[in-house]
Amino acid sequence: MIATTMLAARLYQAGAPLRIETVPVPEPGPEQVLVEVAACGLCGTDIHLAVEGDIPVARTPITLGHEAAGTIVALGERVAGFAVGQRVALFPSPICGQCRFCRSARESLCEATQAYGMSADGALARYIVAPAFGAIAIPDAVDFAAAAIITDGVSTPLHALRTRGALRAGEAVAVVGCGGLGAHAILLARMMGAGFVAAIDNQAEARARAAEFGADLVIDPTEQPNPGRAIRARLGRGVDLALEFVGRPETVDTTLRCLDTGGRAVLVGVGPGRPSLPPLMSFIAREQSVIGSFGMDKRDIADLFDLVARGRLDLSRSISQTYALAEVNEALGRLARRDTGVVRLVIEPGR
Repeated sequence: MIATTMLAARLYQAGAPLRIETVPVPEPGPEQVLVEVAACGLCGTDIHLAVEGDIPVARTPITLGHEAAGTIVALGERVAGFAVGQRVALFPSPICGQCRFCRSARESLCEATQAYGMSADGALARYIVAPAFGAIAIPDAVDFAAAAIITDGVSTPLHALRTRGALRAGEAVAVVGCGGLGAHAILLARMMGAGFVAAIDNQAEARARAAEFGADLVIDPTEQPNPGRAIRARLGRGVDLALEFVGRPETVDTTLRCLDTGGRAVLVGVGPGRPSLPPLMSFIAREQSVIGSFGMDKRDIADLFDLVARGRLDLSRSISQTYALAEVNEALGRLARRDTGVVRLVIEPGR
């Protein structure tokens, strides 16, 4: 029997601790599922919301958490294709399934989405309601914690590499910013056949992790202010694909400087700054590209589940620690301090 109330981590004001409160268990609408949350990943977006306050929320209080995996415990009356007891992960936003982008499997651009933890209550709670269209079945061989971080922390770099960056086997890649997203980008680029991977980060632990995940060259930009020059010294040219996971004008500039003629820069990091292009004559004459990449599509998540289930992708090093819901502020504090020993942290609301 499903309880009528539950504990949830609620945001009242950025910079203040989340409050663990008792709230009603939501009821699924006709096209929704009710999921008992087994694991919810934390990421930099949660810091922007809960600590820094530079991403606004539609209302307060609101329950945070957008990387969710768990078990379906109730179905809306019009839901088909799912069953009570089924293990699922949730797309990080409650996508509509009806707009032109959802119909063309480009869910990252859903025109009606309202992100969990920003406009809709999220998964830092015992239960969450979600559109059935956004539920993705988890294979038995994939545990809940891995499934949770895949929904954003691993699928976002896959989307940047595959859909937006069009990485081809043998190409040279540079990753600027080697936190959770960047580290997974290195791991995935190597798995996808990149011929060379350079990692650029000013934190020693992040560089060490980048090397562990498969980078051929790690660069400290505080010691080598022009990482593109260091890459050219090693390769004899720039990279075919460079990915930026920081969201600052100076790191975008670094990313562009790493490119070879014909190279593609994919910008994933989000921030308030205004980066600039190189001089147009050289940029255009070298046919370089700057491409935005936002989030992921459902197929990115499903494909990653399959890779993990078949033993082709090992995420055992990706979950740095798990926490109970009551410890969520401790976990957020660790992220806010930019603990470079962290790849991903996971909250388990049932503990």
